[in-house]
Amino acid sequence: MTFTVKEICQKIWNLEEKYELNHKEIQGCYPWQLIRMYLYYEITRKTNVFESAQQSSLSLFDKINSFLPFLKNSILSNPLSGSENVDVLIFDHPRKVIFEDEYQDIYSYFLKDTLNQYGKSFETIESPYLNHHFRNNENIKENHVRFNDRILLGSFIHKTRNRGKLPFTEEEKQLINTVKEELETAFEIEIDLFRIMEDHILNFQYDYKKYIELLQKKSPKLVFLVVAYENKALVAACKKMNIEIIELQHGTISPYHLGYSYPENTMKFNDEIKEIEYFPDKILSFGDYWKNACPFPIDSENIISMGFPYFEENSKTYMKIADKKDNEPNDQKQILFISQGVIGKYLSKLAYETALSINENTDNNNAQKYNFIYKLHPGEYGTWKENYDYLTKAVNEFDNFTVIDKSEPPLYELFAKSHYQIGAFSTAIYEGLAFNCKTFIIDVPGVEYLDDLIDKDIVKKVKNSEELINYINSENISIQEYDKDYFFKNFDETIFKKILSD
Repeated sequence: MTFTVKEICQKIWNLEEKYELNHKEIQGCYPWQLIRMYLYYEITRKTNVFESAQQSSLSLFDKINSFLPFLKNSILSNPLSGSENVDVLIFDHPRKVIFEDEYQDIYSYFLKDTLNQYGKSFETIESPYLNHHFRNNENIKENHVRFNDRILLGSFIHKTRNRGKLPFTEEEKQLINTVKEELETAFEIEIDLFRIMEDHILNFQYDYKKYIELLQKKSPKLVFLVVAYENKALVAACKKMNIEIIELQHGTISPYHLGYSYPENTMKFNDEIKEIEYFPDKILSFGDYWKNACPFPIDSENIISMGFPYFEENSKTYMKIADKKDNEPNDQKQILFISQGVIGKYLSKLAYETALSINENTDNNNAQKYNFIYKLHPGEYGTWKENYDYLTKAVNEFDNFTVIDKSEPPLYELFAKSHYQIGAFSTAIYEGLAFNCKTFIIDVPGVEYLDDLIDKDIVKKVKNSEELINYINSENISIQEYDKDYFFKNFDETIFKKILSD
């Protein structure tokens, strides 16, 4: 049986309502809130709704080789050592890009300059990405950076030592087993819910204590973080210490993103709406569009449109190119495919078939010529040649088909020069819209994330290359006008200043 993302979410929400799972306390915490997003990924993987992400996995050698730096960082850059107080703690995104000649997190980098401007002391707690810290300035103390390796390593050891030893009560076991059976029946899969619950509870128990210790040492008045649904223990610790914790938006939010979406019936406990304990106090969003992107479990006034400084800064250079591309004669228009690991095999096949058909027609009829650009996700850079046969065929067969498997040219330059973009549910789709790209969304699992844009006729959904080509060949594609600032507004420093003053 095949499932849509919408069907999977609905079945999960039904279970949450039936057993009041979001508020069921087990072993001193609320484990369903901890596993909710992980469980969604596990179900989509086991039901083959999404392909496995195509990024390189760490070999045994890589894991062994990374242990010593983990140990070194745990000693030399331990966030729990020292007792200097700070006004603000920042937990940034572990994945970094080169920006202004150094590795930076594109979602939180602006905080440093702004906090300095207002005389606020701060420290960044950085987690590794693929067991490595991407940083070209080794003097991390001068940059107010500490590595989170000590807490992560301790959490791993704690979980390994205590797995199988949690004293679940009979009532807790019965609930977990009942939910496990209903999940397995609903999705026709096997799922080890006890192990998932236990691992997340053990991680939470250790991390929560360490974050309490960290907050007591640093005494911050405010905490910023990226990806709150992967840092529930930190959120819980901040709430315990009455420290406001604010999430910076890092990607697409939709009614089917279980990191954010809590329909009202999933929040009920004893017939009353109860707050979600492990959710941040506020979210600073890219723009006004995201304020109503899903049923958030916090009041709408706490979803604050503040802008996306990285997009604002980096897009300026290329917006002039984008503004001209539709008004100037163009012998060779550009079609851009935006890849993601979970849909990469399908999209690469569509890209090949599209290029094959258009090139054959162009050769025969002297029609409009096109360049085809296939932009890989960073997680696909090292593996596409073995995973995507159709891309290899395209590169070998067509001189107007290019695969981008590095960070150059910049993505925003590709958007600015492209007339069309094709993808699934990447945040990049919204960025491409800001560059006036006519946008087509492939009809694959996850397309529900963009239902709102499809319903408003801002983007077109396509099932195959034939349907896509028909749209491209149409002189007047009926696409609704939209306010580009609605998705990404300019950085509103007055809002940030108010947050700091409060």
